[in-house]
Amino acid sequence: MKLLVVEDHPNLRSLLVDHLRHRGFAVDAVDTGQRALAAQCVTRYDAMILDLGLPDMDGQRVLEQRGADRDRPIPCIILTARDAVESRIASLDAGADDYVLKPFDVRELEARIRAVLRRASNSSVTLSCGNLVFEPRARQASVDGKALDLSRRETMLLEEMLRTSPRIVVKEYLEEHLYADSESVTLNAIEALVSRLRRKLANGGARAGIQTVRGIGYRLLPGRDETDDPA
Repeated sequence: MKLLVVEDHPNLRSLLVDHLRHRGFAVDAVDTGQRALAAQCVTRYDAMILDLGLPDMDGQRVLEQRGADRDRPIPCIILTARDAVESRIASLDAGADDYVLKPFDVRELEARIRAVLRRASNSSVTLSCGNLVFEPRARQASVDGKALDLSRRETMLLEEMLRTSPRIVVKEYLEEHLYADSESVTLNAIEALVSRLRRKLANGGARAGIQTVRGIGYRLLPGRDETDDPA
């Protein structure tokens, strides 16, 4: 899952980014409304955490303009010091999915993010392929009931593959969704990540394999070897 944090206070922005990345999200962060709108034009985010008190425009304008060129605006959680009832009503009426007041507990904010994501994508539903099972709420994968020891990024990759299976996931989509824009990504980063996940699935006895579709991407299929499709 990839998030966009829109917060102009540098210390708070860093706190949010560090915590959410540690908890398994890919996170981009910006400090102005214009940058938030520009980021949404080039990247598809699963949710946005939005401060209303931005230096260049009111966050309410960002909320109203989010995803204007797409079928469905990204889910949005307002994170603000504005405690007036009128502000809450205006934001919720404009389509905000939640409204969190500062100061706040970052653990509660994370729980609210996950709740919004569940409503948006039904992410509480258990995902499976063959004898491979993934519990989105617990962020835990298992094979025949035995937990797999996956890294944060491997877990993110597996979730994307399971949600898309048996369709192909385009490589560029994985690069965009698994890494923040600020991260340095090598040319073979996705290939190396897929290779590690394949190895762990095979060693764990999973009756599911990641198939490479040359020049396009990957797909997860039950009972399939990890061989390439013909070019």
